[in-house]
Amino acid sequence: MQHSMQQVSIALAQINFKVGDIDGNLEKIRAAVINAKAQYLQAHANNESPNASALMVVFSELALIGYPPEDLLLRPSLQHRVEQGLQQIADMSRDVAIVIGYPWQQDGQLFNMAGVWSNGEKVAQYAKRFLPNYQVFDEQRYFSVGDKPCVFEWLGHRIGLTICEDIWHEAPVVETKAAGAQMIININASPFHVGKLKERHDLLGGHANKTGLPIVYVNQVGAQDELVFDGASFVVDAQGQLIASLSEHESDLQLVEFTTPFDQPVTALKKPVLAVKEDLKSIYDTLVLGVRDYIEKNGFKGILLGLSGGIDSALTLAIAVDAIGKDRVEAIMMPFKYTSSMSMEDAKLEADALGVSYKVLPIEPMYDAFMLALEDEFAGLAQDTTEENLQARCRGVMLMAISNKKGYMVMTTGNKSEVAVGYSTLYGDMVGGYSALKDVYKTLVFKLSRYRNELASEQGEGEIIPERVITRPPSAELAPDQVDEDSLPAYEILDQILEYYVEGDLSADAIIAKGFDSDDVKRVIRLVDLSEYKRRQAPIGVRITSRGFGRDRRYPITNGWKAGS
Repeated sequence: MQHSMQQVSIALAQINFKVGDIDGNLEKIRAAVINAKAQYLQAHANNESPNASALMVVFSELALIGYPPEDLLLRPSLQHRVEQGLQQIADMSRDVAIVIGYPWQQDGQLFNMAGVWSNGEKVAQYAKRFLPNYQVFDEQRYFSVGDKPCVFEWLGHRIGLTICEDIWHEAPVVETKAAGAQMIININASPFHVGKLKERHDLLGGHANKTGLPIVYVNQVGAQDELVFDGASFVVDAQGQLIASLSEHESDLQLVEFTTPFDQPVTALKKPVLAVKEDLKSIYDTLVLGVRDYIEKNGFKGILLGLSGGIDSALTLAIAVDAIGKDRVEAIMMPFKYTSSMSMEDAKLEADALGVSYKVLPIEPMYDAFMLALEDEFAGLAQDTTEENLQARCRGVMLMAISNKKGYMVMTTGNKSEVAVGYSTLYGDMVGGYSALKDVYKTLVFKLSRYRNELASEQGEGEIIPERVITRPPSAELAPDQVDEDSLPAYEILDQILEYYVEGDLSADAIIAKGFDSDDVKRVIRLVDLSEYKRRQAPIGVRITSRGFGRDRRYPITNGWKAGS
């Protein structure tokens, strides 16, 4: 059958870019273009003269430099490097159309741009109109606002361009249609949080249904510091139905063939629509991707962590192994006189189950040496949390010494509940370069641990995290018979209070009105407020909620705000 120009193919290129690595990103872009052309030619192998010029490859927002580039956008050499990169994009477009995002300086202003190249020439350029400046986004710090829609012509068809946040507002969509668009392409760098993919599907499905325009949504994939971009690019047809989807948490490339005009049937070539991952799987895969990219993109040899025999370090160990493999992970048990035999046994079981290098290095000699050196300073002063914190700091010194010597990055093991209320020791168990659980509440730690065990069972493996580690009362084991809930409300209560206060910004009175004990609420809120100085010194970690500590929630350390109001 002779190839008809009534059929065009659009390749969604979902790539894991590295921020600032323009040369490396260009190589990934070039490889994706070559791959897309090969898939296109294979899909049309029965045609006598397949024509790759009927193929468009679409990349994500700011793909050339990666997202978010932050103050790299202020570098004086930015524009020169971007121009050099775009010349390579032009060269790649001689027999294929390319849509890509990049920063662009014009008339003394910097814009978040999307551009189209075809036949070696730039066809169109569009400046993002809605610049997000909430949660993890601060685009208004860098970019100027675009002021008009963009519709370009390709093979006799009119296609509209939008960028990420634009699609979350009605005006750009309506105005793009009014400008004559028959389809909308939306390029994105949209980070993961729980439930985000369904929000995207619902939003774009609604836009398409209202306008009668199909929408191609291409998202970045991969982790950048604390943000994880889950990919999951997709296409909705003119009726708002999901008709093509790409993998979550993985680089992917997929051709979607459109029969023009664009309100006609659309098919993802031989690819079924993927089911959205269940929440626990999606969260776990996000944590793994966040850890993997942080290690690999920053060139660490491996991961080192303190394994206590408790649930947090056990789950962190599993994530580390799933991220980079057991041969690059080392676990250290650092017992003290308060460490139970059960914790010793469980730590070894966890290490053995995952096959990692495991050592036991007692801290008592180090602790005793510190106490002897501090004897005069502590004379006449009662024992308190100072001695408990010193244990944690001994462990931190041990881990950092091994890290320095071997080039392994220390991962901390604290969860969001602990980070929130300051249940951690500066320069002790907070020592490290990255945290997998920083945005994971303790109650979710339990669920993820069971999920990981279920995954092991499905794969014919034994328990990764011993059952008694999941069921026994959590303890820092810094004092005799100590358990977390001696000084904190039950985690089922604590996490609800924290969610209302940290993510919902509810006042103490509003939380108490929901049925929580007044003393519990006020104590928890006071701890959250007092611990801001600790969080500023904590390592970054994977963000999975809509309000994580760090980029999301930034409160002044020194302030006179009435606590909890």
